[in-house]
Amino acid sequence: MAVAAVTTKPLDPTLHAPFLPMQPFAAPHPRKRLPAGRPREWYVAHNRRLKAMRLTIALLDSGVYQPSSASNRRIRRAAERLGIHPPSDLTCRMVRTLIRYGR
Repeated sequence: MAVAAVTTKPLDPTLHAPFLPMQPFAAPHPRKRLPAGRPREWYVAHNRRLKAMRLTIALLDSGVYQPSSASNRRIRRAAERLGIHPPSDLTCRMVRTLIRYGR
């Protein structure tokens, strides 16, 4: 019977510490300037998508994985905790869509 030799290094115990929950809302990445010369509607849509993505990530980090549990009220509370303006109904709908299709 053959015996296998261990050829890997032992695991670092600090990397595999017991699970500690992440901070619920981390600071956002530094923003970059948007390109000049686009129509105003492009900037509005772009900023709406960015806000929806930030809110979706915050909700997923806080344990909201179903679009049905992401009500407008819950999304707006997440925006308040993030320190961003309350989202419109359209942005809330985009957040639910991103949660649905982000699986």
